[in-house]
Amino acid sequence: MAENTAATETEEQGPQLSMQRVFLKDISFESPRSPMVFQEEWNPEVGLELNTRSRQVGESVYEVVLDLTVNIKNNDEPAYLVQVQQGGLFVISGLDDQQLHHALGAFCPATLFPYARENVDSIVVKGSFPAIMLAPINFDALYIESLQSQQAETDTTQ
Repeated sequence: MAENTAATETEEQGPQLSMQRVFLKDISFESPRSPMVFQEEWNPEVGLELNTRSRQVGESVYEVVLDLTVNIKNNDEPAYLVQVQQGGLFVISGLDDQQLHHALGAFCPATLFPYARENVDSIVVKGSFPAIMLAPINFDALYIESLQSQQAETDTTQ
């Protein structure tokens, strides 16, 4: 009887999604041409690589990690490289599989992005480079693009 009551309460509450913790999982900064790079005219080219991953770590608890790699070149030479793995723990319940996949692939990374962006900016400034404020990213659009790409691959292999 108690199980039925708990299930009924969860259904009555509806879907639940909350962030429990934000954490920095890994960070790396490399500036292979320092200090010579500071003597050159600053004309940076920004390269950004973005990946996400998630895994269930408990009942209704998921770890989501946003991987950002920022590669800055100046005059076609490497200036610096920043890699950040920004993690978060999310409690998610009451979603069907498609909604859960969307939450883990778009909503959670979008929630983590401002923290990752702040960590990138902070470490770049500590490396004595001008602040870099990464532009906002539309994670919903990236998620849809990823689904379409996966569908195209599935269609090609069949």
